[in-house]
Amino acid sequence: MAMGRRRGGRQKALFVAAAGIRAPGHPFYRALEGLLASAGFDGWCEETCAAHYAQRLGRPSIPPGVYFRMLVVGYLEGIGSERGIAWRCAESLSLREFLGYELDENPPDHSTVSRTRRRLPVEAHETVFGRVLELLEESGLLSGKTLGIDSTTLEGNAAMRSIVRRDTGEGYQLFLEGLAEASGIETPSRADLAKLDRKRPKKGSNDEWEHPHDPDARITKMK
Repeated sequence: MAMGRRRGGRQKALFVAAAGIRAPGHPFYRALEGLLASAGFDGWCEETCAAHYAQRLGRPSIPPGVYFRMLVVGYLEGIGSERGIAWRCAESLSLREFLGYELDENPPDHSTVSRTRRRLPVEAHETVFGRVLELLEESGLLSGKTLGIDSTTLEGNAAMRSIVRRDTGEGYQLFLEGLAEASGIETPSRADLAKLDRKRPKKGSNDEWEHPHDPDARITKMK
């Protein structure tokens, strides 16, 4: 077989038949679109968001169904920015088909997506996006069994300077000063207290200490 060579400097065609340019289609997005259509998603979505739009003021916005489809694309493909979502939807023939846009139509740009996001409250996003995920799970198109929990350790109400003894209600600073006086240091400095605290074993027991206003707070070891 002879090697094909890419031609350079070729003249672009003046006319292109749009009917002959069709994407093979993405199996998942085609299945998802069929699912949304059968569930009456667009009508339900417009009814859910109607309270946040004017009846006859200004030009019509992009349909809410299109906006939320773009968010679904960003969620499924791990795209976190509005610019990235708009670019991905514009450059893909399969995603144009999913959004309902022909070749001679431009999908919404990032500024339109941003304005729509600011118009709709968080509650509307949670309601519509939750409904899409429910449909995906019910149909078997999307499933998951892993639960992720944010385990970031932050200084909170259980900070050592704010906890008190469970038995006496004594603060941590006063407790250290009492230990220093018992060991023979009459006027302990901050350095003396810190040195004494470092040498003391099991100094952060949740059985002995608590926060006076947050009983569920717990002491943990920072990395």
